Amino acid sequence: MSAKNKGTAIVILNWNGCHYLKRFLPSVEAYSQLPEVSVVVADNGSTDESIAWLRENHPSVRIIALDGNYGFAGGYNRALRQVDARYYVLLNSDVEVTAGWLPPLIAMMEKDENTAACMPKIKSESFRDSFEYAGAAGGFMDRYGYTFCRGRLFDTLEKDNGQYDSETEIFWAAGACCIVRASLFHDVGGFDDAFFAHMEEVDLCWRWKNAGYSIRYTPDAAVYHVGGGMLPQNSPFKTFLNYRNNLLMMYKNLPRRCRCRRLLLRRLLDCLSGIRGLLSGTSVLKTVLKAHRDFRKMKRAYQGMKAPEDFPSCVYPKSIVYQYFVKRETVIDPSKLCLHD
Repeated sequence: MSAKNKGTAIVILNWNGCHYLKRFLPSVEAYSQLPEVSVVVADNGSTDESIAWLRENHPSVRIIALDGNYGFAGGYNRALRQVDARYYVLLNSDVEVTAGWLPPLIAMMEKDENTAACMPKIKSESFRDSFEYAGAAGGFMDRYGYTFCRGRLFDTLEKDNGQYDSETEIFWAAGACCIVRASLFHDVGGFDDAFFAHMEEVDLCWRWKNAGYSIRYTPDAAVYHVGGGMLPQNSPFKTFLNYRNNLLMMYKNLPRRCRCRRLLLRRLLDCLSGIRGLLSGTSVLKTVLKAHRDFRKMKRAYQGMKAPEDFPSCVYPKSIVYQYFVKRETVIDPSKLCLHD
């Protein structure tokens, strides 16, 4: 992807989401009428009426029809190879954008060539004064690979009272809505196809940060996310992907000096989480063990990768699990987030 490429492409990945396209695509078109901005729907082999409906009702929207469901990671990788732009806006089909949402994101990218990605404030479409699970006010990670957000720790969601109304560096930008620099996306190989879905955006941002680039959050843009559009929160497959992909991500990106130790501890914590679920009547432990088996098989493909020398910035130097479940902290002091481990 050459530096001469111009413009911004809003790329919506769709899989059997015609009901979401009908509901939210009109707002995307209405609030994205800017020079050199195009809207693309990448269809992941939908079997519903998505493509027919798009052709009939939104003829100006470009359709990239993939021949199967390649998940979030593989679907975007295949689609973005066919999109010529300077910036990609990755947008879930279940996101409602707002007036003025796009210029602040583009401005953040224009301000610093070292910025690989930037995300807006993501709030709940159903509870509009609250942050939404998948991104909230910027993604972070603790020293043991647990991801969380400003405005969301595990299942605790904060109301938006302006407490995160400052631009800041973050660890990861939400795949539900973010703008990325196209050249850097391709330079690092895009998403990891093997992830299929979940954690692929965290892995990508970690690789960018290992390469010296920054990830940003701006409160000047806001969107509303339904959530669970691809896989519902209680889906066993979603739980499996989260556990497995988190371990793969850590194996790929942790400094070699601490990788074995932290992966061992993380797997123990996963098992404790599974046992806790077993005691409460769920089958999470079975899912955890299956995820660990898959991880052991799949990690072989990454054994030749060069490990980073150190942690990038914005790794929370404590255990978010301990802070939340033992100390009962539901809000983390933002001044303690952007630190080196």
